[in-house]
Amino acid sequence: LGFSDVIQQNAGGQLETMFIDEGFGALDEESREQAVRILQQLSYGDRMVGIISHVTELKESIEKKLIVKKSSRGSTVSFEV
Repeated sequence: LGFSDVIQQNAGGQLETMFIDEGFGALDEESREQAVRILQQLSYGDRMVGIISHVTELKESIEKKLIVKKSSRGSTVSFEV
């Protein structure tokens, strides 16, 4: 998302949403907290950062969550604020 400012200035496009799938499990606690702070800073205005993760500590630090649960009858989705 930080790079999107450069893209917008040079090419005229916009990047308003980004999803990150994992990689947080390999980080120590301090690095994970720093990454979350930076991602939260990048998600200002209409920008959104979605994090796909199974790391419990990471899930607890995110205030708005879209929860997807798998079952034998399909998946269900809920939103937690």
